Order: sequence, then C-alpha cells, then structure tokens
Amino acid sequence: MSELNVEGLALSCRPLGETDRLLTLLSEDHGLLRLAVPGSRRPGSSLAAAVPLAHLQLQVGRGKGLRRVRQLRVLRNYSGLGQQLEALAGAQALAELCLALVPGESAAPGFLATVLMHLGRLELLVREQGCQTEALAVTVQGAVHLLALGGYGLPLGRCARSGAPLQPPIGEWQWRCSLICSEGLVIGAVPGARVLLNPSELALLQRLPRPALPRRRDGALMGPEAVWRRLLQLVGFWCDEHLGRRPRSFRLLGEARAGAS
Repeated sequence: MSELNVEGLALSCRPLGETDRLLTLLSEDHGLLRLAVPGSRRPGSSLAAAVPLAHLQLQVGRGKGLRRVRQLRVLRNYSGLGQQLEALAGAQALAELCLALVPGESAAPGFLATVLMHLGRLELLVREQGCQTEALAVTVQGAVHLLALGGYGLPLGRCARSGAPLQPPIGEWQWRCSLICSEGLVIGAVPGARVLLNPSELALLQRLPRPALPRRRDGALMGPEAVWRRLLQLVGFWCDEHLGRRPRSFRLLGEARAGAS
C-alpha cells in the first residue's frame, strides 16, 4: 500500500518527536494502524484533530518509516464523553480492549462498528444526563461484544465441566454458578471461583451478547448497580486470564462508581 484513504477511530495518541503525534487507529479493513501525524502538535495545524476517540477519515501516505497522515476529516468527535467520568472511563476501557484484541494491519470485521455503537450510547447518556449506572452497563456489554469478536467470548451456554445447559433457575436463590477463569462458568459454588453468580445475575449476563441493553418493559435498565459492578469484575478476571491483563480503565470505572455510591 503506497497511499490509501482509511476511515477509523483514534484509539490512542502520544507525542512523537517535537511536533508530531503517533496515532493508533482502529479500522475495519486494516485492523490497527500506527501512523505518524506530522506537525499535529503545532498551534493551528490542520492535523491537530488527530486525538483519542475521534472518528476520522484519513489520507495516508508512506514516509521513511511509519506511514504519515497527509489529510484528515473529522467524522465525529467523542470528546464530550469527558463531561462524565463514568462515560469517559467506559470509552477508554473499550479502546484499550481493541488495542489488545485487534491484529495489526489485518482486517478486523465488526470491531469498528461495535465500538462506535457503544460510544454513541455513552455519548447519548452524557447528552441526556442519563443514569450513570447505564455507563457501567454499556461498558460491560461492549466488552462482552469485543471479546467475542476477538475470539475470547465468555462461554455462556453450558457448564464448563458437566456440559449441562446453563439454565438459571430464577427464584432458587441458593443456586450458584462459578467463574473458573481457565475453564468458564461452572454450575455450583466451586472452591477457588473468582466470581459467584446467582440465577438472576447469570440470566442478565446471558443477555449481554444481544445488540441491545437488557431493559424492563418500562424501558428501565435491568439489574441494580451492584450487579453491574459484579459483572464488570467478572469480565475483568476473564481478561486477566485470556489477555494477560484487564483494561486499566476498568479500575477507574469501578472507583468512579464506588465514589458516587
């Protein structure tokens, strides 16, 4: 590729030399692209909009090493997420997951559309001053979607040991399901489990691979904040086991919610 036009989401930017930036872009056709953005740290630069969480259309050429951005157009900027700590932490967590899951310069079907969908939901929450617990829920569901796209989906259909269907008996409050990170979900309270789920919590988790957040008939989000925090913890342990680490912003999100409660 000597020259290309590429659309993508800026996942991270950091200084490069005295006036440039190093941009990591998530794209549909090329996966992760690391690009030099020359002069973008100069005041008034036409490339200054290359910042994290910006959805960009870029014209990219080849430099002596890194590919270099020649022109850019902002399709959408999600900087407004900074108005709510939970929304910003959630967006950063999803960006971190993409950095861990998406291959470099190889097609990554579904990742860009999935991240943009969840960023749009977080942006709507900020704009409408929605329930802050929803930012937590959007992040958990977004992480479940991205892990599945990356080949590390949570096995939610059957017990990892017996093979029995995971059918939560709603109303049987003594029933438990255990997360064993190296195996999956196991029926029963297993010694050494990282997380124990009751029937309602498992049922909520099993709804997350669907496109929409789980809601009641009146439109309210299903599940109290404490349950969503437990599911965030579960996803974090799964990332630790299968990706080597969880997004750092998971901790920020947990601390933000703990401070607000």
